[in-house]
Amino acid sequence: MTPATSTKTVMLLRLARKGPVRARDMDDAGIPRAYLKRLRDRGLLEQVDRGLYRLADAPMTEMGSLAEVSKRVPHAVICLLSALQVHGMTTEAPNAVWVLIDRHARLPRVASPRLEVVRASGAAKTHGVETRIIDSVTVVLTTPAKTVADCFRFRRHVGLDVALAALKDYLRQRKGSIDTLVEAARADRIYAFMRPYLEALA
Repeated sequence: MTPATSTKTVMLLRLARKGPVRARDMDDAGIPRAYLKRLRDRGLLEQVDRGLYRLADAPMTEMGSLAEVSKRVPHAVICLLSALQVHGMTTEAPNAVWVLIDRHARLPRVASPRLEVVRASGAAKTHGVETRIIDSVTVVLTTPAKTVADCFRFRRHVGLDVALAALKDYLRQRKGSIDTLVEAARADRIYAFMRPYLEALA
């Protein structure tokens, strides 16, 4: 191994320690993409999806799949059951990563982990988002209030029981104000439906 090769290898491993690596990240770092295959063949990296790699011995966190999806589908917003998990508003681990994308966006092609996709546009897509760092990756997700509103908006996907449990947890854990919740529900155009439940529990 030449000094130049060794340096590129060290650079790539350092990059991978920060979280999942996409092939395009290599271009930004000035590392030839061929190094991904080399390090995979040597057992230092593992390919988790098309164009996405991580350290073979990287510890998998409970929410590592969210970081992987955010790397693969940067325009997607983590939402619904996955966002509830991040906010500590559910004890159940979803069996898929839930993402919100624009109504006209192309459906993401991700082999693993499994995705559940919902669509929205306008305020229902842009209102109530925040960022978190998960496994050194910037993850965009819905706020607690928007997550509750989304659970009511997409109740046919997640079930009304999940929406009601999310509303109860939001109020019990004081995840935000009533006003913030109402704003999110209005952005989702679901306030009229949600109002009786909110008045009964608040």
